[in-house]
This record gives sequence, C-alpha cells and structure tokens, in this order.
Amino acid sequence: MTADNEMEIKEAFQRAQKGHNNKAKLVASLKSRYNKLEDKTLFHEEFVHYLKYAMIVYKREPTVENVIEFVARFATSFQSPPKTEEEQQQQEDEEEDEEDEEDHPFLSFIFNFLLESHKASSHAVRFRVCQLINKLLGSMAENAQIDDDLFDHIHQAMLIRVTDKFPNVRIQAALAMTRLQQPKDPECPTINAYLLILDNDSNAEVRRAVLSCIAMSPQTLPKILKRTRDIKENVRKLAYQVLAEKVHIKALTIAQRVILLQQGLHDSSEAVREVVCDRLLPAWLLRLDGNVIDLLHKLDVENCAKTALDTLKAIFNGKPTEELLQDRVQLDNRKLIPVDSLTCENVLYWRALCEFINAKGDEGDEILEQVLADAATYADYLHGYLRVVPVLSEEQRADFNHLELVMTKEFVAQQLIHLIGCLDTNEEGGRKRVLAVLQEMLAHPQTPSSLVSLLTEKLLTLMSDDHRRIQTVAEIISDVREPIMEASQPVDKNASRRQQVQLAEVKVRIMEAKQTLEDCITAQEFSRAAELKDSITELENNRNQILQEIAEINQPADKEIRSEKNDPETLLRCLTMCAELLKQMTIKTPIGPTISALMSSLVLPSIANAHPAVRNMAVVCLGTCTLHSKELAKAHMVLLLQIAQLDEVKIRISALRAIIDLLLLFGFQLLSEAAATQTALPWQSPDRQEEDAPAVAEDKAEDTAQSILVMLSEFLDSEVSDLRTETAEGLAKLMYTGRISSAKMLSRLVLLWYNPVTEDDTRLRHCLGVFFQLYARESRLHQEVVEESFLPTVRTLMNAPATSPLAEVDINNVVELLVELTRPSALIKPSTNTEEVCVHDYLAVRMCGEMLKDPTAPEVRLYAKTLSNLELSRDETVRKDLQTLLQQLVQVVKDRVCLRALEKMLNQLVDSREQAELLIASALQPVDVNADEAATEDPSKSAKRGKRGNAGQRKVCTAKGGRKTSRRAESSEESDGENVPESVSLMRPSRRAKTAALEKTKLDLNTLINQEANVS
Repeated sequence: MTADNEMEIKEAFQRAQKGHNNKAKLVASLKSRYNKLEDKTLFHEEFVHYLKYAMIVYKREPTVENVIEFVARFATSFQSPPKTEEEQQQQEDEEEDEEDEEDHPFLSFIFNFLLESHKASSHAVRFRVCQLINKLLGSMAENAQIDDDLFDHIHQAMLIRVTDKFPNVRIQAALAMTRLQQPKDPECPTINAYLLILDNDSNAEVRRAVLSCIAMSPQTLPKILKRTRDIKENVRKLAYQVLAEKVHIKALTIAQRVILLQQGLHDSSEAVREVVCDRLLPAWLLRLDGNVIDLLHKLDVENCAKTALDTLKAIFNGKPTEELLQDRVQLDNRKLIPVDSLTCENVLYWRALCEFINAKGDEGDEILEQVLADAATYADYLHGYLRVVPVLSEEQRADFNHLELVMTKEFVAQQLIHLIGCLDTNEEGGRKRVLAVLQEMLAHPQTPSSLVSLLTEKLLTLMSDDHRRIQTVAEIISDVREPIMEASQPVDKNASRRQQVQLAEVKVRIMEAKQTLEDCITAQEFSRAAELKDSITELENNRNQILQEIAEINQPADKEIRSEKNDPETLLRCLTMCAELLKQMTIKTPIGPTISALMSSLVLPSIANAHPAVRNMAVVCLGTCTLHSKELAKAHMVLLLQIAQLDEVKIRISALRAIIDLLLLFGFQLLSEAAATQTALPWQSPDRQEEDAPAVAEDKAEDTAQSILVMLSEFLDSEVSDLRTETAEGLAKLMYTGRISSAKMLSRLVLLWYNPVTEDDTRLRHCLGVFFQLYARESRLHQEVVEESFLPTVRTLMNAPATSPLAEVDINNVVELLVELTRPSALIKPSTNTEEVCVHDYLAVRMCGEMLKDPTAPEVRLYAKTLSNLELSRDETVRKDLQTLLQQLVQVVKDRVCLRALEKMLNQLVDSREQAELLIASALQPVDVNADEAATEDPSKSAKRGKRGNAGQRKVCTAKGGRKTSRRAESSEESDGENVPESVSLMRPSRRAKTAALEKTKLDLNTLINQEANVS
C-alpha cells in the first residue's frame, strides 16, 4: 500500500475523533478510496491496525466513542440500500433457485476480526468488541440479511459474553443480540439467555439493557412483569415504560392489570409513580379510545375498588377541570344517575369524581354543585335505592346468578353511601333528612348486613358530640334487637260457645217475663207486674253485658309489646354498630351508663355465642371498649388472654390485637394494678394486707407479664401465618415504643425474618424489615439490645440441625445486618459525647471473648472477618484492651484465614494509634469524609443483598484517604463506567482551574498513533 493511502486511513481516524466533523463525508471519501483499490487486503490490515488503538481503551471517552461510531458507519456503508417490498418480492421471484448474495468482504472481515477478539484477556477489548458488533448490527437496514454461518458465530460469541464478569461487557453483548431474537421460537437461545439475565444478573444496568431490547411474547411477558418489583428504581421504571409502549392492555389478565396499578401507584419511588401516571395509564386509555369506564371494566372494580379509585385519581390529576366536567357520567336534571342506569363502573367513577373535586376545598364547591345533588334530594335518592336491595334466602344463596346480582347491588349501594361524605350538610334541613334516612336504614330489618358498618360510620361522622352519638346508636340497637310487635290473644271457641248459650237463655227468659208481664197487666195484678218489670230490666242488662263480651272476643284489641331477638344475624348487626361507635368515640370519652348497659346486655353474652362471626365481633367490641377504661381493661384482660389461646384463628387474632393495643396504651403496669386488686386475702388483718399486697402484686404482675411473653413467643412458632404475622407486628410495636426491651425476643424476630418458612409472607417480611431499621436508628439503648442479641442469634444459626429451615440461612448475611444496625453513624441523633464507648466496642470485645473460649470453633472465622467491619471508637483504653485480646488470639488461633484477618485488624489498631499522634501534631491534615457518607447506607437493604466485596466494607479508623479495591469487588460493583480512585482535594479549585483540568483528562488517540508511526 502506498504512503498516500496510509495517510488517507490515518487522517480519517484522526478526524473521526472530533465530534464536529461530518462522519458521512469521512465515510464517503474513505469508501471512494477503498473502491479504487484492487487489492483490499492491505487496506483491511491497516484499518484494523488503527482500530486497535481505540479498542484497548475501556473508559467511555468521547474521542473513542466517535471512532467506534465512524467504524460502524463505514463498515455498514458497503451494504446495498434497503429495497421496497415490491422490489424484494420481484427479486425473490426472479432468483428463487439462486444462492443468496454473499456479504461484502470488508464487512465480513470486520465481523471475523471482532469474533476472533471477543475472548481477549483484556476486558476493554471484550467491551469494544461487543459494542462494535452491537453498532454494526444496529446500523444495518431492517430487511438486511447476513450469512447463516456468520449469524451463528455472532450468536455463539454473544451468548458467551453475556456471562462476562464485567457488567459493561454483558450490557453490550445483550444489546448486540437484539436483532438475533426469534420470539416465535419457544426454544430461542437468545430469549432464554435474556430471561436468565433478568432473573439472576446482580447488576441493575444489565437488567435494564435486557428490558430495553427483549422482544414481547407470552414467554417473556411474565418476566417483564416481575421486573416491576425489582429492587432498583431504574429497573422498575423502565419495566413500566416497556409495558406502556409494547404491551396492549388486552394482553394482560385482570389480575396482572390490577397488580401493576396497585404496585406502581404506591411505589416508594416518585419517578416510578410518574411513569405509571404519565405513560402507562395514558397508553391504556389511548388503546381504549379514551373511555375511562371501559378501563374500569378491564379492572373488575367490584374486587379492587381501592385500586380503581387510585387509578381514577391519577387520571383526574392529569386533566384540567373543564375536561373533567365534559367527561362526567350521564346525570339527569337532578344531577343524579338514574337508578336503572347504575352500574358498578359508572357509580365508582361518579364517587371518585366527586371526592376528587371535594378534596379541592372551597375551590371545588361550585364545580361539585354541577355533579352532585343537594343533601335532601340525594337522601331520598339513596333511601329509594336501599329499600329495593334484596336480601337472599338460603335457597337463593345457592344460586350463583342471584348471588352475583345481589353482590352487584350491594357494591353500588356502598358507593352511594360513600358519596354522603361529599354532600353539603351545612344546611339544617338537608342534614336532618340525611340523618333520618341513615337511622331508618340501620333500623330496617331488610338492610343487608354488609352495609351496616358503612351506614353507622357515615351516621356518626355527621354527629360531632359523643354523647349524642352514643344515645342515637343505643336507640337504633334497641329498635333492632327489641322491635315493637303487635300481639293479639287467640279466640277461645269453647268460651264463645258458652256465652252464646248464656245469651240464648237470657233472651228466652226475657221473652217469658214479657209474656207473663202482659198476662199480669191483663189480670190487673199490678204489684206482680212491677216485680216482673224490674226482673226484665235486670235480664236486659245481663244480655247487654254478654253481647259486649262476645264483641270483645270476636274483635280483640291489638297490643304493642317488645320481644328480644337473639338470632346470630341480629346480634351481628347490633355488635357491628356498637364496634363502629366505639371506634368513632374519642379515646378520652369515659364509659357511661349507656355503654356499660350495652356491654352487660349485648357484648359480654355474645362472647359465649355459638356463632363464630358473633363471637369475633364481640371480642372486637370488648377490646375497643377496654381502651376507653383502664378499670374495664383490668377486669377483662384475663378473658382476652384466654380467648387468644383457645378460640378459632380469626377470633384469636382479634383478641391478640386487643391485648397488644392495651399493652401499648397502658403498658405492663396494667398487669401489676390488676394483680393488686386480687391479692388481698379476706382472713388477713388490714395491716397485714397492706404490708404483703405490694410484694405479692409485683410477683403476680411479673408472672403474668412473663406468661404473656411466653404466649407471644409460642405464637411466633405457629403454623398459621396470619397469627404469626400479627404476633410479630405486635412485638415490633411493643419494642419500638419501649414497652418491651428484650434481646432474646429481638433475636427471635431476626431469625423469623430470615427463616425460609416466611418467604411467602410479604407482610411479615416488610413489617420486620422496616422495624429493624427504625428501631436500631432510634437510640443507642436500642442498639445495645441489638448487640446483646448478636451472639444468641449466631449460636442459634450455627447449632441449627440439618433438618431445620434455619440451616439454609446465610449466617454472613445475618451478621452483616446486625453489624450495620449497630453502627454509631447509623443513629438518627448520634451521641455528642466523644468519650462514650460505642456499641461496636462492646461487640468486638464479646467476639474476642467467644474466640478465646474455643479457638477451633467453626464460628471463629466468621468473628474474625466481622471484626474488620466494625466501626470502633477512638477511646485509647478500649483500643488497648482490644489490642491485648487480639495479641492473645494471634497466639492461640491456628486457622490461616482467621490469623490473617486478626493480624490485619491488629495492624490497623497500631497504625491508627500512630496516625492519631500524627494528626494531633499536624492540624493541616485533611479529613476523609468518604466513610461517613458511606455509613448512611440503608442497613436492612444492604443486609438483604448477598455478600458484598471489599468495596462495601467501611473502615473508619484508618488514616489513608483512599482504599485499595480488589479485582473481584471492582467487577461486581462496576456499573456504566470505569472505577477510578478519587483523590481528596485540599481546597476548592476555581472554575478556570476546573476547565483546564477537564481538558487535560480528555483522551487523544493522535499521540499514540503518531508514536507508532514514528517507530515504524
């Protein structure tokens, strides 16, 4: 090759490094030069020679990126321009039996060179190889074709590189395989590799790269949905973006849609929530022609009303007010939805719209009047609908169609009741009408039981005075349980017949007397006639009395009486209203005569009811009522403890919640006071009782508290997950509020969190994960409890039998968590006392003591490794004691790994003392703040990840500004860039100095190329 040609290639590479140069012109001029050559071999070799300068640079320098872009453009410029569909079809018809046209020699040469280099030992070369293959394949036309053998070689090479130990290499390899996917092939190796990466790759950027390029298919969709729950925010965000752009809403099941919205709208990251609101929901609405009601149909609102409401709120937030009024549901002139047109979707939309406008306050009052009727009109509307909600008989409940219809009507009724909260009840007339309707529906026997709690809540919300609330609910409960009945006595037929006979006899005697009277008058026996006349009068009075009695018997007067109902349904309705009343009452409101009467006549008798639902609601009422009265809590604490151990699971959980709430409110002093009331013995003298009562009460209180803790500890081992979770949550609350301070109980919670048995219990894992972090960061006393639980936890895990689930727990992970939780720098308010011995000092001494007990124990290696992760104080006394212990350990420990770790720790203590003296002598030494910044990392999250490399360890007491990072740590922690050590600057440079330094850091390949040219 001539010197002119050499200058041509060299000049092209030099000019390609500068971003402002037109790469298309460079490609055209170099391609023109290439086409004129007869022998292309020398050109190929020279081109690759200059390309190698860029391929050995790993850092993403702009000049190198420009060169790579230029090479990709030049190589793909030899491809024939893309053909239209007609030309392609014509070519296929004409060359049906001919072989395919081979790839251009230069393009094949570049591919072969790259494929030969992909196994290079330098990670920079492997990275650039994968990047170039990615750009070459990406720059080809959509209908471009390559040789089958070349396709297979590229495929095999990239499948190897996606398992490279450097994340950036894996990223480029994954991107390079984008066009090698075959979504219709269930055994496609590329897609299988992608799925494996999504599930197992530890680097978030690699997972993001795969998400951005994976093809959609029934095989890949579940894996993409799983990434919406990824630990990294950026991965979750991209997963939602991919679903919004590539997946139709009809391709998802109802459960998948609901889970996506439920998790996305409540994600801890604001960026993820914005993607769901701004990308996913608009994309779904676009595919449904903007029909929000149709979107609700796709979500099955009856079973996920809360998620549907959150979705509607997110949609409303992105729309102006005028558009909201245009999209409102079809209301009639009364501003109500006609009863015949009510459906689950439109009534939920109506409720969400009214609540959204009502939340705007005074600004939304005028707008609300356009979408909701006044209070009195709406009350009549609600009353009319609730009266027609059917109540199913036992036979109808077996019919699924009847059951579905009633459930739909009840759901609509619930949404209409919720709308009461949006009504303007300031006007007295409308407010009274709403109250009257609510009271009437609560007392109505045909009102479904599922609506009682909601109706009671809305009724109590409209009343501000607790005494009025109690009186109103008590009257309704009385009407429901003791309704007024019209009682009538049955007609006695025998008595009626006897009275008829008596009446006939009296009539006969009257007729006989009248006949005799006439005969006496005719015979002029006037004295006899006078007697007969009196007798006739008496008989007539007797006849009238008998007629009145007969009339009363035939038409008896109805009487109103009250009869008590004790059927389970009635009791459940009354208890539900009572429970809602106790919840709405202010906690400081004392228990009055009315509540006491309800307790004695309704709640306590229902605890022994045979129906489980009645018993459960009675326990809820009892537990809520005891929160208002300490005396009541003392009296019924034992009853709640018995229920928590003996009844059905659901009722036991309700009793357990009540016990936890009582202990949170009153503390364990409640037990001592309750015991004090029962300690006085009747046969003892008053003086003797006063002397013995405190001691006996204290002993009984301790026994009761101990029995409660034993019961809770047993519940943690329960096979019932709900009971186990409720107990763990209760213990976490008691420990966080300071009611319990127990290292043993904390150890139990840590072991429960790591136990594989609780892997599927999301609520338990989330609750404990948040608790550990908040508890340890709250105060130093809490950290001391964690430190005390360290050794018992480790011993339990080390001694766990092979058959125990705890044998599968990673002990290193547990130790790392406990170390992170006890870091002094993790406290929300660190101690200002610099002389105070920190928790890690105690922990270090404890571990050294354990190692000295048995230097050959298997946990010695774990303790030795943990020592180097501790954040020790600067107290000289502690350091000297620790140094003495380490020197003793070095003499007795035989394990080489442990010995190296202990010697390293010992050297650090010696070096830190020497450097501390230097720091005292020199006040100009800069302070390294990197360790303090690293110490703010979330301890529970870091512990939940796998084992970290040395880069994750924090050493506070070292005096070196930098820290050497192992090769393994570099490869595992690397993301999209090179790990470059940062130097500590002594003063802040000026803007001009920063610009000059930035220019110096830019890499220029020209110097390397010129040096090579001079040497040659």
